[in-house]
Amino acid sequence: MNNSMAFREGMRDGTPIALGYFAVSFTLGIAARNAGLTAFQGLLASVLNNASAGEYAGFLLIAAGAGYWEIALVTLITNARYLLMSCALSQKFVPGTSLIPRLFVGYAVTDELFGIAVARPGYLNPFYSYGAIAVAVPAWGIGTFIGVVAGNVLPFRVVSALSVALYGMFLAIIVPPGRKNPVVAWLVIISFILSFAAVYLPFASMFSDGTRTIILTVVIAAAAAILFPVPEADEEAVDEE
Repeated sequence: MNNSMAFREGMRDGTPIALGYFAVSFTLGIAARNAGLTAFQGLLASVLNNASAGEYAGFLLIAAGAGYWEIALVTLITNARYLLMSCALSQKFVPGTSLIPRLFVGYAVTDELFGIAVARPGYLNPFYSYGAIAVAVPAWGIGTFIGVVAGNVLPFRVVSALSVALYGMFLAIIVPPGRKNPVVAWLVIISFILSFAAVYLPFASMFSDGTRTIILTVVIAAAAAILFPVPEADEEAVDEE
């Protein structure tokens, strides 16, 4: 398959993803607006991050007045899985693919773009990912931009109602795996409880919201990995889902 055909197929497969991204990033734009960002700043944040959970955590930290290192560290932890996805994709490229295409595809890796790329049979032509990125990333950024603009124009009650949609999005993320795996469900519940308790506990309450989020994320994730390791066969099954 030549590069032009691979690019068109990438755009075709990326279009449904772009439509979904637009809807989700619109709610992120509401969160960015609540954090005090302008429409351009929201657009720039989305184009450079391409991550719903990472961006949302970043916007919350900005709203809480967190420092740069706290925002950078939380974003790194939240988006750490993309490092593994990028490494996996690098093994699927056509032999001889130079560093620049690998870095560019790695910049735009998301759960969905990674999914359609690894599902391609045989080696991956970078132009396939270019095509998917060409429609998905602009939709993500424009959705955020319009979300910020809408947040500035719409009445406060409407903005508050739209903000709830973001919590609905996260419920849609955590409920399905929680129903399949009781360990995940309990970890989510424990995370909620510890996050609430940390606000009032004498020592933990000394830290900022961002620092508490970092500490809880690392501690809970490490404890879960040690106490409930995923067997290799199960990992392969999860990857195939």
